[in-house]
Amino acid sequence: MNILEHMQTNGHEQLVVCSDPAGGLKAFIAIHDTTLGPACGGVRIWPHASEDDAIVDVLRLSRAMTYKSAAAGLAFGGGKGLIMADPRTEKNEALLRAFGRCVDSLGGRYYTTEDVGMKPEDLLHIARETRYVLGLPPDMGGSGDTSPLTGLGVYLGMKAAAASIWGSDNLRGKMVAMQGFGNVARQTAAHLLEEDVRLTVTDLNEDAIKEARSLGAAIVRPEEIYDVDADIFSPCALGGILNDETIPRLNVALVAGGANNQLLEPRHGEALRKRGIVYAPDYIINAGGIIQVACEAAHESQGGTIAERARAKTEEIYATTQQVLAISRECDMPTSDAADSLAEQRLQQARDERRNAA
Repeated sequence: MNILEHMQTNGHEQLVVCSDPAGGLKAFIAIHDTTLGPACGGVRIWPHASEDDAIVDVLRLSRAMTYKSAAAGLAFGGGKGLIMADPRTEKNEALLRAFGRCVDSLGGRYYTTEDVGMKPEDLLHIARETRYVLGLPPDMGGSGDTSPLTGLGVYLGMKAAAASIWGSDNLRGKMVAMQGFGNVARQTAAHLLEEDVRLTVTDLNEDAIKEARSLGAAIVRPEEIYDVDADIFSPCALGGILNDETIPRLNVALVAGGANNQLLEPRHGEALRKRGIVYAPDYIINAGGIIQVACEAAHESQGGTIAERARAKTEEIYATTQQVLAISRECDMPTSDAADSLAEQRLQQARDERRNAA
């Protein structure tokens, strides 16, 4: 992989390599675009098989964060952190504090928060080394766990897309196949169950499976989830799962989930459209978490509580999803391209304003 060529082609500003032998840290921080403000995005702890895999992942995730914040109307650019480690066996205070020092060295160009493999309390260790941390526990002045609002946004985006398919956003009686049953999926599922939605779930974690089963969900093996006869497929694990192999297997009318970067390649948005499957773009409907920490960051300059403002802003995801679907219809393009168009319009507007001010 030619890293610099890849970065220039995709508009990335910076890739930081972080190493701390004493703490066992091997990590990367990617900053995609800071047109709208400092980069913000969670730090993911994941044991990638190779450094190339980790770099590709963190670069793609940081770009998605730029588009997510832009489409949500936030004053943040796109960034992401990735620690190459197993969160179950290798996550510890020394590792997290070493990452915090790396974040601090950027002087505010990147704000970090939680992501896969992290918990709000893990951020406390990072915060001992840097002030550029969002999403700390409420008793430490932060806004806490972002999964409730992320789950709410996924649910609202699902309902908005459902209205365009079935003429109503009422999901009662629908079947949702959920890939992954982590924090965000559980929050989404709670809303779905209130509407008497039927769930089919898969997860690699046995504890997650036990919880899903206790809620009345049917359980299938991971390789079977793409073949479930359902109304909605909800990817809530890792990205790249909508591809040449999996898209032909789907038996659903709608894809709407909390995972980031669900399309393996941009062309897979068109592949879904050709199959008559509506895709609710991931970064449009899973923006609740970044909305929450953006409200936390702006708390001192705005009225109301963080929770009130974050919830109100997250509820706008319903209308934003409708807007993306309308652009898709009017311009005869995949919803993924329509979402990109919406985000790029705001980015270009900000660039024009900056250029005119200069």
